[in-house]
Amino acid sequence: MKILIIEDELPSARLLQRKLEGLGYAVSAVLQTVEESIEWFMSNTEPDLLFMDIQLADGISFEILEQIKPNSAIIFTTAYDEYMLRAFKQNSVDYLLKPIEDEELKNAIEKFLQFRRPSPQFDLASLEELFRNTSLTYKERFTIKIGQSLKIVTTQQIECIYSENKGTYLYTKENGNYLLDQTLDALTPQLSPKDFFRVNRSTIVQFNAIKTIAIHSNARLKIYLNHYESDELIVSREKVAAFKKWLDK
Repeated sequence: MKILIIEDELPSARLLQRKLEGLGYAVSAVLQTVEESIEWFMSNTEPDLLFMDIQLADGISFEILEQIKPNSAIIFTTAYDEYMLRAFKQNSVDYLLKPIEDEELKNAIEKFLQFRRPSPQFDLASLEELFRNTSLTYKERFTIKIGQSLKIVTTQQIECIYSENKGTYLYTKENGNYLLDQTLDALTPQLSPKDFFRVNRSTIVQFNAIKTIAIHSNARLKIYLNHYESDELIVSREKVAAFKKWLDK
């Protein structure tokens, strides 16, 4: 497996290289700048896996990706979390915050290796029959009673659904807040897992409503939505890995 490190802090690069070599992986090269990296890609075959710091001495590493557009899998390594959403839109396997812990590094590499493993072969006819017989449909709208009238809210208007004081509420991007007659447990399987994620026991968030994500205490993540504000939008520790995978879909 061919591995490349792009990191402008040599002590960090050497530490990461030693960790990788300790796991049995050789590093082909260590590069420090945007310019040097672009030149390297122009004259070398692409690596299988790329460890890339985001902020380099002469720019940010996204500039490399915009010019070269490599097919290599990427694990971003950085001391900052402000580029997390942008990183997940790239061909990224994971996003590791410095200082990189040994267990997180091993998990990221295992995730990459799982992606590389060949997919099992399926009987196409049987697969088509399976899809015909098990078509899943998810909720597309809510009908909410307000006094003597009904209001239609589509799932694309939703920022989040949350529980509070034994009630379940739907919050929209128009700042509407509506009481629902179902619990979060009942609603979760009705919502498309492509668009919605239950970040903890009390909140489901909509992907397009996420504005930023910050590192929180105890290896958790805090979510900031476009309009809804709450101190409870914390991705519980046991859901962080699944949440990152959901962002990367």
